[in-house]
Amino acid sequence: MSEFFDAVVVGAGHAGCEAALACARMGHKTLLLTLNLDSVAMMPCNPAIGGTGKGHLVRELDALGGEMGLAIDDTFIQSRMLNTGKGPAVYSLRAQADKTAYKRRMRRAVENQKGLTLRQGEVRSLIVENGVLKGVLTATGSVIECRAAVLCTGVYLKSRIIIGQHSWEGGPQGLVAATGLTQSLIDNGFSIRRFKTGTPARVDARTIDFDKMIPQEGDDPIVPFSFLTDPAALKNQTLCYLTYTTPKTHDIIRANLHLSPMYSGSIKGTGARYCPSIEDKVVRFADKERHPIFLEPEGLDTVEWYVQGMSSSLPEDVQREMYHSVPGLENAELMRLAYAIEYDCIDPTQLDSCFEARHIKGLFCAGQINGTSGYEEAAAQGLYAGMNAALKLSEKEPLILNRTNSYIGVMVDDLTTKGTDEPYRMMTSRAEYRLLLRQDNADQRLTEMGHRAGLASDERIKRLEAKLKEVEEGKAYLTTHWTKPTPALDQLLEGLGQTPLAASARLSDVLKRPGVSYEALKACVPDLPALSSEASELTETELKYEGYLARQQADIRRFEREEEMLLPQDLDYMTVDTLRIEARQKLNKIKPRSLGQASRIPGVSPGDINVLMILMEKRRRAGGEG
Repeated sequence: MSEFFDAVVVGAGHAGCEAALACARMGHKTLLLTLNLDSVAMMPCNPAIGGTGKGHLVRELDALGGEMGLAIDDTFIQSRMLNTGKGPAVYSLRAQADKTAYKRRMRRAVENQKGLTLRQGEVRSLIVENGVLKGVLTATGSVIECRAAVLCTGVYLKSRIIIGQHSWEGGPQGLVAATGLTQSLIDNGFSIRRFKTGTPARVDARTIDFDKMIPQEGDDPIVPFSFLTDPAALKNQTLCYLTYTTPKTHDIIRANLHLSPMYSGSIKGTGARYCPSIEDKVVRFADKERHPIFLEPEGLDTVEWYVQGMSSSLPEDVQREMYHSVPGLENAELMRLAYAIEYDCIDPTQLDSCFEARHIKGLFCAGQINGTSGYEEAAAQGLYAGMNAALKLSEKEPLILNRTNSYIGVMVDDLTTKGTDEPYRMMTSRAEYRLLLRQDNADQRLTEMGHRAGLASDERIKRLEAKLKEVEEGKAYLTTHWTKPTPALDQLLEGLGQTPLAASARLSDVLKRPGVSYEALKACVPDLPALSSEASELTETELKYEGYLARQQADIRRFEREEEMLLPQDLDYMTVDTLRIEARQKLNKIKPRSLGQASRIPGVSPGDINVLMILMEKRRRAGGEG
């Protein structure tokens, strides 16, 4: 059997769904292949979307025209903004999902998308001719011809589940592994790594003593993930709970470390530094008397609860003893055991800045196959790879995101320039310009780009324009109007521990005082324009931090000058004998687009960059003389 699609997306997890939706919405006949139709957009680990750094990715994905933000807004059961005790640069949205409802919601979007076909099947090998992708071959012998493919294989490539000394070939939650594609990737020149992740046990809520735990409420009002969602329509539907490990928990783990696959040597894959197992926490942070554990529901129609913070691969009997040592879990019934999973992934430095393979035209990769962890990182990569695959099919210029305009750009640059030797996780600390890359202005930074590419809708543009008009109106009023001291203002400032106004002051200067919000100021100055919650937040942040924002803009201009110095893609760096040998090897492997990207490659020194600058100047002069 042979058939043709413009694009084939392999894997229907969070990366695959976004990639396939992007390709189809941009006008290309697309096939989405998955090992199991029941696993579309499955959440095999934590039942939540967002978190520190990750929430930024979801809002950026939404601003570009993706689906994840809309899906979680439709199916969340508790929402919280994290890091509100810090500055707005690190505010990060996180929502607890009803994981079954989320799967249904995302599958509905996929099945109802015009031009998109969803099908169960396993891709065993790639069909490549002269460095160009021509199609894929399935396990059942079907040849599917295509002009582009996006590999979104998640943790399924030769995946192995490990619990104590017991292990078997398989994917998360009892699903099968993808056994054939790894060899095809090797045969086609990819360098393969072995990574590892894990998940905690799930417990029966009827056997949890919640009275021994600390309730964790959601926010009110709620900030949605999608810029299209009406905040007034959202409400929290459940509580989560906080408890802690005990010295007894740690003693049990230490006494059984020899049975842990992580320490016995049976796990060969590299684990995630920023999402360690409970065994790893106890060993690495031996001075800590306890570690926080969050109890989170998997959904509204199930008694299954997730024990956030206690992932493990210890044997079953040790797991039961360990979990029962935690306050509130003394009698907990384990419905699913914790486990570790090993899987294959590629070296992402073999991809260019569009996530297209450097040595196979038309082949894109996104998600955990690129060495990342997390639903949000995967979805953002899927959208980015899918958009660029669609643009390539339309013979249009690619959409290149970079470190100055998005967290997605930071992630893309980190992966394709620096690579990763452990599961990569997005964090706000990875971004140099994080005050400008806030989660509240993702639409301001990216929606127009998404619209030009053909993905973000006209409605998104209209909403963005309306919000920015409100912001300009608010800023104009605040910077051109003054206020006299009033009893209401005195009361506001004194309540914040500040000195009341001694004389008339510009409203923008009053707003810049610590703790003063736009809404609180409006209550004292009724003539202030009435702004939406989104517009008032953006107005407040841009005025309070305008000095810092101006400084970061200046830094970005310097960064962009180096990014605009494009390097020839046909240059053989091994012939440049004034470069150090390590630099020649690294530059030849990465083939950086620009001088700026070259400067971020590990092993390329400032001296090597000077050599490249001289080389570029010589080529420029030679070209001018010609």
